Amino acid sequence: MAAEAPAKFRSSDLLPAAGDLGVVQHDGLRFWQFMVAGSVAGLVEHTAMFPVDTLKTRMQAGSPPCQPLVGLRQTLRAVVSAEGPLGLYRGVGAMSLGAGPAHAVYFSVYELFKESLSRENPNNPAVHAASGVLATVASDAVFTPMDTVKQRLQLKGSPYKGVIDCVSRLLREEGFRAFYASYKTTVIMNAPYTAVHFATYEAAKRALMEISPESASDERLVVHATAGAAAGALAAAVTTPLDVVKTQLQCQGVCGCDRFASSSTSEVIRSIIRRDGYVGLMRGWKPRMLFHAPAAAICWSTYEATKSFFQKRNDQK
Repeated sequence: MAAEAPAKFRSSDLLPAAGDLGVVQHDGLRFWQFMVAGSVAGLVEHTAMFPVDTLKTRMQAGSPPCQPLVGLRQTLRAVVSAEGPLGLYRGVGAMSLGAGPAHAVYFSVYELFKESLSRENPNNPAVHAASGVLATVASDAVFTPMDTVKQRLQLKGSPYKGVIDCVSRLLREEGFRAFYASYKTTVIMNAPYTAVHFATYEAAKRALMEISPESASDERLVVHATAGAAAGALAAAVTTPLDVVKTQLQCQGVCGCDRFASSSTSEVIRSIIRRDGYVGLMRGWKPRMLFHAPAAAICWSTYEATKSFFQKRNDQK
């Protein structure tokens, strides 16, 4: 490892070369350590909250009258009574295959751009938001295919036997483009989601540390968890309509879900409004917030704890 490497980025060092993954970047960490921390955080977050994600998908997918709008409790009872508790975890394998690599990209790109763009002002919310948007564009390209598989496996009466069966049938019946049918909508949704999320997280973390500086250090679990929960809940609430569009694009033509003539976000929104009214755009908002608030708390806490572990490990060398 290059011990003499500078701790700060040069303007040309936005992305490291393949041989530079061991170079110290900032926060005393190397690029690969940001990737590992992000990957661990993503897997822990999504696995812990996966049952809530299944409920959200069931509520957002489908269309009346075949699948009328139902509440959170009714959806939970229906899944457990028909499929048992394990029904809440159908599709978790696809999530695991996608979430780890996607979060590795997500957090490492975020850290790279946050450091390089912040210059002399590390508390600039615009930089945090911009870095988050750039991070989500990259990570969504990695996660969207497996997210599509996950969503289809989560549907009531899903015709797929598992991840491999879903992937092979999707390729054979709909082609490779089907895996990315929702990518544009996902980016359109996650760009404001991530901008709100990261800006809120950094601001909330800073505010909590200023309120009680003697007990709220950078390593305090409660600070990261509280700031993460606030950021996740707010960001989830304002982007629910686009999440409904994403789900219906990914599940179109399966289990009674409508098929759309194109993957245009605006056309899908108009279709949902014609069919369900404006309330249709908020389907699943409760489980979405119930998912993202604790999920963000878990994710940020795990990410910061893993970073702290690597920092201490590096300091001992």
